[in-house]
Amino acid sequence: MTKRLFVALLGVLLAPYALAFESFVIRDIRIEGIQRVEAGTVFGYLPVKVGERMTEDKAAQAIRALFATGLFKDVRVEVEGNVLVVVVEERPAISQIDFVGMKDLPADQVRKALRENGIAEGRTFDKAVVDQAEQEIKRQYLSRGRYGVTVTTTVTPLDRNRVAINFTVDEGEVARIKSINIVGNRAYTEAQLLDLMQLQTPGWLSWYTKNDQYSRQKLSADLETIRSYYLNRGFLDFNIESTQVSISPDKRDIYLTINITEGEKYTVTDVKLGGDLLVPEAELMRLVQVKPGESFSREKLAESTKAIAERLGNEGYAFANANAVPDVNKEKRTVAFTIMIDPGRRVYVRRINIVGNTKTRDEVIRRELRQLEGGFYDGQKLQLSRQRVDKLNYFDSVELETEPVAGSSDQVDIGLKVKEKATGSLLFGVGFSSSDGLILQGSLSQANIFGSGNSVTVSANTSKVNRNIGFSFLNPYFTVDGVSAGVNVYNRRFDAEALNVGNYVTETLGGGVSFGFPTAEFDRVSVAVALEQTKIDLFADSPPRFVDFVNQSGDDPVSMPVTISWARDRRDSAIFPTTGTFQRVFTEVAIPGFDLEYYKLGYQLTWYFPITRDVIGMLNGLIGYGGGYGGQTLPFFKAYYAGGPGTVRGYETASLGPRDPQGATGGSRQAIGNAEITFPFPGMGQDRSLRLGAFFDAGQVWTDQSGFGYGDKGTVTSASTGATISYDLRLRYSAGAILAWNSPFGPLRLFYAVPINNQPGDQLQRFQFVFGHAF
Repeated sequence: MTKRLFVALLGVLLAPYALAFESFVIRDIRIEGIQRVEAGTVFGYLPVKVGERMTEDKAAQAIRALFATGLFKDVRVEVEGNVLVVVVEERPAISQIDFVGMKDLPADQVRKALRENGIAEGRTFDKAVVDQAEQEIKRQYLSRGRYGVTVTTTVTPLDRNRVAINFTVDEGEVARIKSINIVGNRAYTEAQLLDLMQLQTPGWLSWYTKNDQYSRQKLSADLETIRSYYLNRGFLDFNIESTQVSISPDKRDIYLTINITEGEKYTVTDVKLGGDLLVPEAELMRLVQVKPGESFSREKLAESTKAIAERLGNEGYAFANANAVPDVNKEKRTVAFTIMIDPGRRVYVRRINIVGNTKTRDEVIRRELRQLEGGFYDGQKLQLSRQRVDKLNYFDSVELETEPVAGSSDQVDIGLKVKEKATGSLLFGVGFSSSDGLILQGSLSQANIFGSGNSVTVSANTSKVNRNIGFSFLNPYFTVDGVSAGVNVYNRRFDAEALNVGNYVTETLGGGVSFGFPTAEFDRVSVAVALEQTKIDLFADSPPRFVDFVNQSGDDPVSMPVTISWARDRRDSAIFPTTGTFQRVFTEVAIPGFDLEYYKLGYQLTWYFPITRDVIGMLNGLIGYGGGYGGQTLPFFKAYYAGGPGTVRGYETASLGPRDPQGATGGSRQAIGNAEITFPFPGMGQDRSLRLGAFFDAGQVWTDQSGFGYGDKGTVTSASTGATISYDLRLRYSAGAILAWNSPFGPLRLFYAVPINNQPGDQLQRFQFVFGHAF
């Protein structure tokens, strides 16, 4: 009935556009009124052709078809003899789109959104679509908390059947969250739950975080966070009953109310495995994090099933499923789980398809892959492959997709999708350090030259203490086994006068080659050989020990240092590590036959570990030992120093250890220990760009005469004068606070340290910082 009524109504509406006529055979068709639209376009939509019989029904069909194109605002069908005349009036074209008063939204972002809604320069004007565009602009402002926004659209006719569209925006004030109320909570206080949320009431950091601006997406995320918080603590029946969002009449204040039902806390009584295990049950049970006697945790249960599926994936079962089936006893408030395992079929990887690498050669990516074509699917190797490709730092993103092969039940294809990023850079930078002062730096580098994976760098940086100029080239795959080879040339100048150490200046000109050998997946041994000449300038106030060294070895000694190191990097991230370790053993030996004969040995261990979800701990230890051989001593410009942001904070840079009246003289033995915890800045939620922390440092430097450890006193004797000076060389301790900010201008780390056991003569510096970034 409704359909017949619609057809009848459409016939009435179209009747004025089609003349009543007797059917006839069309001798010709003429189009009138077109300006921009091609006649062929009109002919293509007409349901009749020359030579066909024209009827009133076909005339109505023709009008409907032309209206449906959206190109015309008026269509008429007329008859002149046996000639069919189609008269059209085109819709105007959009000539330009302008925005007035729009400050909070980028114009390019709005234009893109309008284009997706059919509004763009050159397209046909449609009033209904323009109204939709106006609503789209309002929607984008509402998502930013501007509920008082008004948008006025003005359409101005232009010549040649064109129009100009102007959107005048009054953005209004940003609506702030006035209050957030949680109703129904008993186990946890409202303050505890509010701390979990991104959305917050205005605070002193709201200008930066914008967390006091309401967003539906943020609210959804916060509700899920609260839900997870309860479910991970045993509240199996937890439910969010409703949420109310209200706004004040002036559209400046928003009020949130969240109604929850906590339910009761459940205890896990048993966890069993069922289905086709394939892997020994004891091994799979070790992956289960939910233990009998503990409170139920959805997070632990999800991680358990995921770990089991991934373990089966490592055996080639790419589509394995592990589903937990609960057995709930509401009276006793207990729950038991049976994890049912369905491994599916074991599959092979038929092909690995790499897409998106417009510059980087396929071989550069494929040599990082640990999953091979033709081998069994291995989820662990696939993830390792993705991480290795990502660590190349040639791509903005690296994604893996597993696709079944059509017609085959035991084969899959792997899609490795990368997005290239610029790997060449011409950088100029400025920074500031409490130890080095103003730092100027610049570099010209290409980390992936010609898409080969090789890197070339020309760099220079200068400060009041250091000046370095260098050129380096590195081939990370000098051999197919992953042996790297590099060459570098450098000129380094060190001016100790700016530090609290003995006065001297060294300028080193050198060059060398290096090789790296992978010994395991995360282990690497590096060997570097260099030839250096160091020019030494001493002054009237230079320490006697420095003068003694120059008298023995000359003021421009030549040496050939060989550096050998082993490193194992098991950190989850090199930028913001949260778990894992980094170890390094290193030695530098100047081979005999040149002016200098010395050695240096060292070991470093850094351990990152999560204390809670938001709090990250770090422990770092570093020891160093050096000396001379063949009757020589360790060159004073190769000595160890301690104090400052990189070692023991709270003491001036390089101020600890042996010293004479002119300043610290360095030592041949070093021990440094650091402990840190970092956590999000209050009010920042999970934002990692701004973090607070606390630290505890310990360290000292000793000489051969003073020993290596906790000795109360150390001495240094001048060979020329015979004078002996004593020092208090006990370990120095400090503790303090950290503020780390990845600002738009570069990374900034601020330290406020309190020396714990400083002694007379120590140079203290409670406030220290490092700031700077290339731009």
